[in-house]
Amino acid sequence: MNFKAVGIRIWKSKKAASFIFVILVAKYTFAQTHQVHVSTHDSLAAKIADSLATQKDLADIFNTLIKRHPKSGPDNTLEKPGKLLFSVAPALGYTLEGGAISTLTINASFYTDDPLNTNLSVFTFGGEYSVHNQLMIPIISNIWSKDNKYDWLGDWRYYSYPSKTYGLGSDNSLSVVDPTYYSYIKFYQEVLRHFSSNYYVGVGYNLDIHYNISAGSNATDFQLYNNGLTKTVSSGPVVHFMYDSRTNINNPKDALLASITFRPNLTLIGSDQNWQSLLIEIRKYFRLSSRSVLAFWSWNEFTNGPAPYFDLPADQWDTYSNTGRGYIQGFYRGTNLAYLEGEYRFTITHNGLLGGVLFSNAGTTTQWPSNKFVYIDPGEGVGLRIKFNKYSDVNLCIDYAVGLYNSRGFFFNLGEVF
Repeated sequence: MNFKAVGIRIWKSKKAASFIFVILVAKYTFAQTHQVHVSTHDSLAAKIADSLATQKDLADIFNTLIKRHPKSGPDNTLEKPGKLLFSVAPALGYTLEGGAISTLTINASFYTDDPLNTNLSVFTFGGEYSVHNQLMIPIISNIWSKDNKYDWLGDWRYYSYPSKTYGLGSDNSLSVVDPTYYSYIKFYQEVLRHFSSNYYVGVGYNLDIHYNISAGSNATDFQLYNNGLTKTVSSGPVVHFMYDSRTNINNPKDALLASITFRPNLTLIGSDQNWQSLLIEIRKYFRLSSRSVLAFWSWNEFTNGPAPYFDLPADQWDTYSNTGRGYIQGFYRGTNLAYLEGEYRFTITHNGLLGGVLFSNAGTTTQWPSNKFVYIDPGEGVGLRIKFNKYSDVNLCIDYAVGLYNSRGFFFNLGEVF
């Protein structure tokens, strides 16, 4: 890595605070029994109910405004496995990539069994349409079986996607761009099996199909790398090892996720080329107090072999499109990507309705064709959190972030960014 070049970029951007140095702390866990004594179960359930009674979410505010009183008596929502806890967010907004957009996001959270023994399952789906004629339909699921014996992970989506690409590497410019178009079908499905404490191992299948690929100019290295292809297929099995102590992925408080996913794409099962990818992800959450959490996220992707252009690692192409706040989607792209982010989360109001975040991130991809890490793109920002559903602990996230080259904008999410 060219540290001199990196230093110059940091000084010019005046964003030295954007670089996060994370010390990974080893976490030793002991096997815990899933058997809960009835009296203990009732006591914990009562504490949860008491805590929820003091909290407010948007539904409570709506009821107050229309002078509608909620049903009397204790709320036992969390004691009903299978009951869906819906958070529905239709909205008009603006994104750096799509311009003016209309969106519908639905977060359906539920327990498949006793909430004190089983993690909260989350099913996210919806649609988005922009003035640039971008159509996106994602369906993302994380389903836990009874006593967390199995974890079913799914990511299915369809895109009709007029967009822009800024070339390979991390030293790109917003003024040097190729307009592109493609349709995209994604099908990822995995099942992980619990084998000890919070450890899981599993297998799956991943399929990426990009078709009707075209570009409107030749300003970047897109045409040279893509070599005129109008369709690419990447198809391969997945082997996944995971440690996950989160009990609610909507808003983790004191937990650790460590995940390694290996995917060999094989012509034997339909891939255009034989190539491999490795994804290493770490999320660590420190509960500082009852009203604040310090969270860290590391997302790292590595490829080996002739990966198609639109399958290469890039900012905001993670599962929930959240890496690289401060930049337009795909601003930095390369054969390998390393990303770090830190976020301080805090409650503003005592009833939990409003909260805030301060965050900082730094991403880098390898240059092409040297395949070396040279430049780093930092970003930083602030955000508002509005409690959307207190039972599933879903927040509406509204963030404002800035990056290099006067890149800046608003970013929205239903559920915490990571």
